[in-house]
Amino acid sequence: MKSEELRGAQCEPCQGGMAAMDTANVNEYMSSIDSSWQHQPEGQFIVRSFKFKNFSKTMFFVNAIAHLADQQGHHPDVKFGYNYCQVKFTTHEAGGLTVNDFICAKKTDELVT
Repeated sequence: MKSEELRGAQCEPCQGGMAAMDTANVNEYMSSIDSSWQHQPEGQFIVRSFKFKNFSKTMFFVNAIAHLADQQGHHPDVKFGYNYCQVKFTTHEAGGLTVNDFICAKKTDELVT
């Protein structure tokens, strides 16, 4: 899926039996999101760290992520502090990465561009 397709896509609700992507598919999708995302194969997730000028800007971003996640029905693990935020996507039900993770990663990228 190309970057433009991810930008306009919507997450599909997770259904029982959803399969995680294989390595070839993950590598293909990685090329469609910002290069700051890191794939952690041992944990079957993608993660990206963000830096901000202050706590207020960090919280604005965290709240934007929460809104995005609710809109998509796909929620990341988020860690944050004074001027940083780390966002991690995986599909727990699939036991790894699915297209939903990459849709949300792409939409997250657009929050900071």
